[in-house]
Amino acid sequence: SPATQAVLDAFLRAPFDNRLSVAAVLRTVADQVVPKNRFGPPENASAAQREITRADILAIATELEGAVG
Repeated sequence: SPATQAVLDAFLRAPFDNRLSVAAVLRTVADQVVPKNRFGPPENASAAQREITRADILAIATELEGAVG
């Protein structure tokens, strides 16, 4: 599927560091599973939960990127 290919591509493009690779994959997963809301605030509780889930996934990626060094 295109989503699977996007995740694989992110992994293959990341520098050879396991944490950076995982962070790149998580960012792509967030984009594929919960696309960034470009049209303003969430319209309902389900949309709000998706935004929270996206933020949680991206926070993990940010933490992994910060642990590199």
